[in-house]
Amino acid sequence: MINLTPNAVKAIHRFIRGSEFPVAGMRIMIEGGGCSGFQYGLRLEKELQVDDTELEIDGVKLLLDPMSYTMLGGLTVDFIDTLTHTGFKFDNPNASSQCGCGQSFSV
Repeated sequence: MINLTPNAVKAIHRFIRGSEFPVAGMRIMIEGGGCSGFQYGLRLEKELQVDDTELEIDGVKLLLDPMSYTMLGGLTVDFIDTLTHTGFKFDNPNASSQCGCGQSFSV
């Protein structure tokens, strides 16, 4: 299960409304990279992929590929908007460590 805070839900809805194309959902993915080995990625998708898992949370459709799905169980996604930082924040209980920026992690 993935959890979205109310701020994350509002931000995702805002990005979907502002999209230039019809959106099937918001993809949350794990990619190799970052200073800790893996990093989070977000992308608006036009269509589902055959092997996607689709979750609907508070009217937001999340799309996850099989590898990302196994590494994101229990993930909480928040959206922060302060004077010093604006963006999505990830809290992943599967991460054994994470970078100071919070955008990359290791398992």
